[in-house]
Amino acid sequence: MTGGPATAPGTVTVRYWAAARAAAGVTEETLVASTLAQVQDAIAARHGGTLPSLLRRCSYLVDDQPAGQRDPATLTLAAGAVVEVLPPFAGG
Repeated sequence: MTGGPATAPGTVTVRYWAAARAAAGVTEETLVASTLAQVQDAIAARHGGTLPSLLRRCSYLVDDQPAGQRDPATLTLAAGAVVEVLPPFAGG
């Protein structure tokens, strides 16, 4: 995961957890993207329903590293990257 210039799109794996899994209707899928923003746009368009609004509240891990508050459009993904979609969790 880098914050540098965009790279050519490659296949990435997206894994959904908890409410994101329920909203997407799948546990995992692959798509072609070069930035986290492209992943967010693609999965929102692919699944619709409640997922697009949920994505705005989710946290993301890219290859086990937190995306944090970085701009998703500048967070580049290498081919083969794994993006984990983590909705807000209640409880402690």
